[in-house]
Amino acid sequence: MNVYTTDKIRNVVLLGHGGSGKTSLAEAMAYMAGLTSRMGKVEDGNTISDYQKEEQARKISLGTSVIPVEWQGYKLNILDTPGFFDFAGEVEEAMLAAGAAIIVVSGKAGVEVGTERAWDLCEKYHLPRIFYVDEMDVDSASFRQVVEDLTNKYGKRIAPFHLPIRENEKFVGYINVITETGNRWQGKEVVECEIPDYSKDNLKICKDTLLEAVAETSEEFMERFFNGESFSEAEIRAAMRNNVMDCSVFPITMGSNLLCQGIYTLMDDVIKYFPSPENRKVAGVDLKTNEIFEADYDFAKAKSGQIWKTIVDPYIGKYSLIKVYSGVLKTDDEVYNVDKDIDMKIGKLYVLQGNKPIEVPELHAGDIGAIAKLTAARTGDSLSTKGHTIKYGKPDLPTPYTYKRYEPVNKGDIDKIAQAIQKMTHEDLTIKNVNDAENRQMLLYGMGDQHLDVIASKLLNEYKCEIKLSKPKVAFRETIRKNSDVEYKYKKQSGGHGQYGHVKMRFSASGDLETPYIFEQEVVGGAVPKNFFPAVEKGIAEGVQRGPLAGYPVVGIKAVLYDGSYHAVDSSEMAFKTAAIGAFKDGIMKASPVLLEPIASLKVIVPDQFTGDVMGDLNKRRGRVLGMNPTADGKTCIEADIPMTGLYGYCTDLRSMTGGRGDFSYEFARYEQAPQEIQDAEIANRAKEKEEEADA
Repeated sequence: MNVYTTDKIRNVVLLGHGGSGKTSLAEAMAYMAGLTSRMGKVEDGNTISDYQKEEQARKISLGTSVIPVEWQGYKLNILDTPGFFDFAGEVEEAMLAAGAAIIVVSGKAGVEVGTERAWDLCEKYHLPRIFYVDEMDVDSASFRQVVEDLTNKYGKRIAPFHLPIRENEKFVGYINVITETGNRWQGKEVVECEIPDYSKDNLKICKDTLLEAVAETSEEFMERFFNGESFSEAEIRAAMRNNVMDCSVFPITMGSNLLCQGIYTLMDDVIKYFPSPENRKVAGVDLKTNEIFEADYDFAKAKSGQIWKTIVDPYIGKYSLIKVYSGVLKTDDEVYNVDKDIDMKIGKLYVLQGNKPIEVPELHAGDIGAIAKLTAARTGDSLSTKGHTIKYGKPDLPTPYTYKRYEPVNKGDIDKIAQAIQKMTHEDLTIKNVNDAENRQMLLYGMGDQHLDVIASKLLNEYKCEIKLSKPKVAFRETIRKNSDVEYKYKKQSGGHGQYGHVKMRFSASGDLETPYIFEQEVVGGAVPKNFFPAVEKGIAEGVQRGPLAGYPVVGIKAVLYDGSYHAVDSSEMAFKTAAIGAFKDGIMKASPVLLEPIASLKVIVPDQFTGDVMGDLNKRRGRVLGMNPTADGKTCIEADIPMTGLYGYCTDLRSMTGGRGDFSYEFARYEQAPQEIQDAEIANRAKEKEEEADA
């Protein structure tokens, strides 16, 4: 592949709802550019971007892939992203590398929640965007309806650049709104044709909208517009380019990925209207001077860049995908990893076409490439020179809130599974592996149930180790509600020295649930020698780790040693520790022990029409709604306290209730006494688990 300068590069991310046609669009663009001799199909599992075995089996995109295509002297770095919400982390990483977006909309399904989320992402990153309506070859596709729906949502900034021509329910051509000409497909050729009468009124409306947008770009154009003067095609295109780049106009075009129709004009529009990196801004901090370093994709400045994605594949190895922010990166360059404080030698530079590495001698500012085998490097790391240590902001990735317990099917695979998950967390930063030692379980966090299923499937198919996912245990606590006064004597004689420890203790609630226990002694007259006090406290410290009610940690108790006795020969630290453990168990069980359940502070952000359903569902989960606040984007934030047991499966249920439009977050707040039925059920479950462990 040729080396391209900054002005000849376009970094374009494909966004949209799952199944809207992003991967097939990338395939059609690659075919149109001559990268492939025939178009692959998602159904056949032979597309360039869906190269993972898991993607081919599920027939959906699970990760972002890069397809650089050469088109009319330009390089288009096409970033094909997943449309399913469980893989939102991949999309956020792609936004870090993108300079513009094509939002793909199914002409058959219309504007979906994934379309809205794509728009919100573009607004967040201030990305210029074009809407592309796919499946125009399908009878039920309606370009007009998509335009109406988008205009209703986002106003008159939606500007159709093309209109479809249909004959006998077939998509046969398009009308260019700017030139007001009709075009018809004849085989692979496009020939001019008459504009159908039924399209003329719509064409006039669309053209007037474009001219109004052109007029608003300058006072001179505004005056000419009101005087009834016309604008040349070059003037219209120049004004449209400015409007698209400053996000005041969003073109909408259409085509058929399957028939490769409309792709030529779309790729032309990408070059004509989307900004090259030199028209975008990017800045970091020079750690040596603590000043802002305005990289701005300037090839003449000190070289710097960032790893925006990592690929760790058992078959193709590890690749760090980078975007060059300034300077020119060359083969054998020495770079400094600011985040890891290490020097690294690049070796060879590549561009990736899906999973196919193509070696290149250099990458100019604004370009996207890959470096192999940067062992210590991670996604988000900043690369620069030692002379200018530039640090860039990390990608803003979503937090994984869905988690399940996992166990190895084959116990001998424990280490193998841990290493495989670690590699996967390098590639996907929304995966979290947590050792919950308290409940003796391993937890796998992800963006949703489908995400966790994919992780388990990858472990089996790519790393040859199998795990079983199940409902996680919740970290309950035990405490007491009343006071107790107990006596415990530990006496053991088995020849030679015996064991003797005798304690009298009082137990009460301390009122501090964040502290397991408070230990005090009120012994008088030397009934228990001072040197055994630490042993008694050790017994209490050991006892609180597994409470006598259900085996959960005990919190919020006060233990007072006030009397006892000892034997001059047989008493020992071990004997008094054992006596304290016995007294602890008796004392807790006699002081009305209860289970405490963890309570989370939950925030749910949903469109107003779903608030009733969400609040009703929270009530079923024993949640307490504390308030509702409007958000800046016209939604409602519902704040509630909810038991952690009520959050299991919440991600899937919330998406079902809101059509995928709801988001939630939570954090641990405190412990509260569990209702009696919850307590009884949990105690029964723990007893059953003990029986099963004993049988095993």
